[in-house]
Amino acid sequence: MADEPLTIRLLGRPAIERPGQTADRLRSRKSWALLAYLLLCEARPTRSQLAGMLFSEADDPLRALRWSLAEIRRCLGDSVSIDGDPVVLLLSEGVAVDVDLLGRDWTAAVEAVGLGAELLDGLVVRGAPAFESWLLYERRRIAAASEAILHEAALGLLARGALDRACGFAVRAAAMSPLDENHQALLIRLYRLMGDDAAAERQYAAWTGLLDTELGVAPGVTIEAAMRERPRRRVGVPTSATVEAAIESGSATIAAGAIEPGVAALRSAVRLADAGAATSLRSRSRQVLAEALIHSLRGLDEEGLAHLHEADRLAVEDDDPIGSALARAELGYVDFLRARYDRAERWLSEAMDLADGSPVVMAKAATYLGSVHSDTADYPRAIALLDEAGRLSREAGDPRREAYALCMKGRVELLRGDLDEADHHLTTAVALAERVHWLSFLPWPQAFQGEVCLARHEPSRAAEIFQQAFARACQLGDPCWEGITARGLALVADAEGDSERAFETLRDARSRGTRLADPYVWLDAHILDAMCDLGRTHGHPETRTWIDTLRELASRAGMRELTVRALLHSAARGSTGDADAADLLAAEIDNPDLHALIRATREGRTQPC
Repeated sequence: MADEPLTIRLLGRPAIERPGQTADRLRSRKSWALLAYLLLCEARPTRSQLAGMLFSEADDPLRALRWSLAEIRRCLGDSVSIDGDPVVLLLSEGVAVDVDLLGRDWTAAVEAVGLGAELLDGLVVRGAPAFESWLLYERRRIAAASEAILHEAALGLLARGALDRACGFAVRAAAMSPLDENHQALLIRLYRLMGDDAAAERQYAAWTGLLDTELGVAPGVTIEAAMRERPRRRVGVPTSATVEAAIESGSATIAAGAIEPGVAALRSAVRLADAGAATSLRSRSRQVLAEALIHSLRGLDEEGLAHLHEADRLAVEDDDPIGSALARAELGYVDFLRARYDRAERWLSEAMDLADGSPVVMAKAATYLGSVHSDTADYPRAIALLDEAGRLSREAGDPRREAYALCMKGRVELLRGDLDEADHHLTTAVALAERVHWLSFLPWPQAFQGEVCLARHEPSRAAEIFQQAFARACQLGDPCWEGITARGLALVADAEGDSERAFETLRDARSRGTRLADPYVWLDAHILDAMCDLGRTHGHPETRTWIDTLRELASRAGMRELTVRALLHSAARGSTGDADAADLLAAEIDNPDLHALIRATREGRTQPC
């Protein structure tokens, strides 16, 4: 029956489950592959594309495709409609797909039975290299999504005071990615808050040993901060005015440039607020502290996240939608930086829903959400959101936010090859930032201005822009700004014929951009893409390693264009099936320049992407 409850499990060993019945399995591995592809792929593939991807070795590929489609219909019955060309799969209302849970709130997502298991575990499809490339991409993306949910669940339970349950999820997240410093910091912080100092010290020692063995480095500031965490002690009951004064004092100290004393004052404000009775002040003090940790005292985003989850919970309890919206916008921003784009999109969309028309909150959330869609190559949606963010920023009287939105829109146009529009918006962003004396922002739009000059074959002008931006970035000590401007200087060096200096500078750019526990992950992939370009051009011996690193990083995060570019780099070096896989992924991306690169790769014109 069409309304019969049914669950399609793709996490772990695939199965089709009905209540009270033995799990069904499709007989053909390629039928499972076809079903998974149709469920997970956003584009609508044609029959010829599906036949070529999965059944190219069959005597009659289209007939083999029809057989697999018929097997899916037989197994799912009235619960599925699957027909047409392009092929459209529609599920009835009673059908659940376990992977879909990964996009929901963490409280629902942790109920996914196979959370943390491999997508289509054990499935091997031979003679289908394009599908194998696509499946590798999806497996990495799903694994990263599962890991992000476990981490978010631990933070959410920490905010609720359920430290034991939080610790269980933190352990699972750390096991999935043992070298992730933020997972380790959260686990150590939980042990400290629980009063289990011995467990915290054991975890710290194990992490220190792993870092030394694997990377030859010492723990970063986020781990050291977690080791300093203590169970929260109450202080004397203050007045609301005292708490307000502590928040104002901390904020003013940070604005004056004394970051660490200001953060210390805001931590004191949180303790004072907890001793008082006003829930609104408990939420606001955490919000202000979290923003200082994330935007001012770099490297402590993990501590900031814990405060944001608590601020959100308190705002919800206090029936304060604007407070909750502000917390969720910042949660989305951190997930954006970490390339947890599904989680970021959820937080930011919820922030916009809760903002109650506030242009300040809406502008912030729309700017970050537009940036998320830019990173994942949904360019039409990115441009629409960034345009809206600019309008809302003007309405809110926030020229800094407007400059940020203009810069990110200019970046989209640069990536799509529209150099005139990119130049216009980046120049406007720079002028606006200069007008309001936001000099600490300038290296970001200037770096993309330099890339526009390089694309126009103006290396001298590009060098001038990059040198100024790099000097300013170093003065500020901002890892992200240093990384993007150093990347530009490397490309200038290559344009000037100094490939050795170019490679040295690109390595330095990666090192600068990732020196803290919370780098902007898209930037790391952007730098790697340049390394792959130059590596192919000059026949560098490490090019294959760079390509594989880019492919894994981009596919885990769901950076679709950068995944396509990694596949094209690999295809240009002769990897079977990667050009077809790139074509499949690029079908969902509105970028004429990218499609031109795919055609060039297929035609054997393997110049850098």
